[in-house]
Amino acid sequence: MLTMKTPDIQKQYRLIHDVYVLMDYGDTVVLSEYNLTASQMSVLRQLDVEVGCRLTTLSDRVLRSKSAITRIIDSLEAKDLVARVGDPEDRRAQRVVLTEKGARFREEVNHKHVDSLHGRFDILAAEEQQHLTALLDKLRLGLVDRLGLR
Repeated sequence: MLTMKTPDIQKQYRLIHDVYVLMDYGDTVVLSEYNLTASQMSVLRQLDVEVGCRLTTLSDRVLRSKSAITRIIDSLEAKDLVARVGDPEDRRAQRVVLTEKGARFREEVNHKHVDSLHGRFDILAAEEQQHLTALLDKLRLGLVDRLGLR
């Protein structure tokens, strides 16, 4: 296996970081129109109207601390987008479900977000997008494995 020179690795890392920052900024612009943060939208994407999700599961899925998830849920609950309900499997636990209003809201925001993503990714040709997806997926899976996140 060929080893890369340190400056090449640093450049790749910096490029990935810069792209992440720019993509995150694009998300912030779109989501701010709806008074949402990226973390709030991440949580909304994990929920459904019927079964919902435990707070600890949400914390694991969106890689946020339990206290951060509680704050996010509190803010979404204040907007009537989510509700806390008892967990039928464990009376001590709670699940968070999407309200009907939350489901409609998420759908609207998601359409706007996808339109924004198309605009950002249209910089690349379709074939380049497919190649990028394959490389990023390989990198993500490798990192999950190396960091023991499976």
